[in-house]
Amino acid sequence: MATLIAVNVGLPKDVAWRGRTTHTGVWKQPVTGPRMVRRLNVEGDGQGDLAGHGGEQRAVLVYQLDSYRYWQQQLGRDDFVLGQFGENFTVDGLSDDEVCIGDRYRIGSAVFEVTQPRVTCYRVGLRMGEPQMAALLVSHGRPGFYLRVIDEGLVEAGEEIVRISSGPEKMTVAEMDALLYRPGRSRPQLERALRIPALSPGWQTSLRALLDSEIRAGGAAAGNVGLTAAAGSPPPAWPGFRPLRVTRIGAESAGIFSLSLASTDGRPLPPGLAGQFLTLRLRPEAGGAPLIRSYSLSGRPGAAEYRISVKQEPHGAASTHLHQHVKVGDLLEVAAPRGTFVLADGDAPVVLLSAGVGATPVLAMLHALADARSPREVWWLHGARDGDSHPFAEEVRGLLARLPAGRSHIAFSSPRSDDRPGVDYTAAERLSAQQIHDLGLPRDADAYICGPAAFMQDMTSALQAHGLASTRIHTETFGAVSAITPGVLPTPVRPPHLPAHPPGEEPGPTVSFARSGLSLPWHPGYGTLLELAEACDVPSRWSCRTGVCHTCETTVLSGRVDYAPEPVDAPAEGNALVCCSRPSTDLVLDM
Repeated sequence: MATLIAVNVGLPKDVAWRGRTTHTGVWKQPVTGPRMVRRLNVEGDGQGDLAGHGGEQRAVLVYQLDSYRYWQQQLGRDDFVLGQFGENFTVDGLSDDEVCIGDRYRIGSAVFEVTQPRVTCYRVGLRMGEPQMAALLVSHGRPGFYLRVIDEGLVEAGEEIVRISSGPEKMTVAEMDALLYRPGRSRPQLERALRIPALSPGWQTSLRALLDSEIRAGGAAAGNVGLTAAAGSPPPAWPGFRPLRVTRIGAESAGIFSLSLASTDGRPLPPGLAGQFLTLRLRPEAGGAPLIRSYSLSGRPGAAEYRISVKQEPHGAASTHLHQHVKVGDLLEVAAPRGTFVLADGDAPVVLLSAGVGATPVLAMLHALADARSPREVWWLHGARDGDSHPFAEEVRGLLARLPAGRSHIAFSSPRSDDRPGVDYTAAERLSAQQIHDLGLPRDADAYICGPAAFMQDMTSALQAHGLASTRIHTETFGAVSAITPGVLPTPVRPPHLPAHPPGEEPGPTVSFARSGLSLPWHPGYGTLLELAEACDVPSRWSCRTGVCHTCETTVLSGRVDYAPEPVDAPAEGNALVCCSRPSTDLVLDM
């Protein structure tokens, strides 16, 4: 017989952590007497980060006394108190390898349904005083699980826990947790898990992504696309940087020019995917620090040569060097095509939405659609100041003419007197939410957006308001990506910089953050690559900080890393988990 040993609650509070402040509800304390459990939580309880915890599918967190005993032995500790693992219900029984997703239980006058395993994040390690705890919970198969409240009611410590129905497929919490977080998953297991109606929508989305990846790869999928889109890029066609020869340089508009690049041996280059980018390592000054920049492929995917297109920034060191000093015949150091902002297969309509030089990756997508003579409905929407600043105008018109269902809408914010309405542009105003609505775009379209950050945010909101699902809207960022630091209270944003207090002078491998334009020598005192990025205020993304969640998975443009600890599930080939790795050679990261 399973028993409810303790009901634990706690309201979120601010806690000092690593020089920052995190807002967390992981500190729970047992209460006496009956407590009402409602749809979203136990009376008196709260969650600090509703993106990762709480909500209807994660209303109540359960952890077992048997796991308490296990961790006391494993960690050599005797200081645990009830609520130690951030759980609402401490129970005797209900082990993770017996409880199944979809099981229903009655406790007191309330009824609950098991929806998913615990999602481990750094805060359980913060509460435990054990930084590796998130990884340990997964690797040892003892995550705990969440309950959805079917019938609200009163519960009290000491009450019996009665199973009133069993979940279909009889997949245990431990099996489900391993399916998402650990290697060795299979297509039949994924299909089995997706037949469980009680499984939370978030986990269904992740497992569906894994299943689709398995199907596309014929059972040989690499990387965990269920945890991160960064794993969706195929392995790079070559390691690090290789020399490519400039074969053509030409203007596309005022301020935008293109370079065509070919192999040095005359062989066709490995094809990139429509929407991917190249990374260049430039050396404007002999002996000086290199400049590392990424530029989208703008030409036809599968062509023998690559074409990139560059905006000449007024004070841009890299774009100025390319524009003023690079000539036809010169060699440039180039990393293989990378990126997950790629045109997806399918029959759904396509919206290609851009402004300025943001046209480059979606132009490659338009090339791919035109080459395939795609019957899909294709909308090309672009915003520019005027005809002089409108890149690829003739090229786009020619490509759209090859599509049976191609449509175009060009918005000039300040057209010139010789710009022709109905020919050079469609609307004499900026692209707006009203225009998006008035165009009558298909609501089942896949949309790809590239341009300035504010433009992408506005257009994303406009498409969502028009009725497109957020999962169908894809954006590409040229600069540093936005940070993900769950629960950490915001502080003033600083541009990337060298660390204020380097831990030592002993030289190590050079670490370069390509998107942030920063290179510096490594020192073991930094700890991990994530901690180095944080010391430099390089925007970073993380959650578990122990190699479990893959939020930190990052493209490695050049070099290798070593892990300590080893990640629970390896990242995709060509990527690294920066939260638990260190450079073993000179390293260039797409951060």
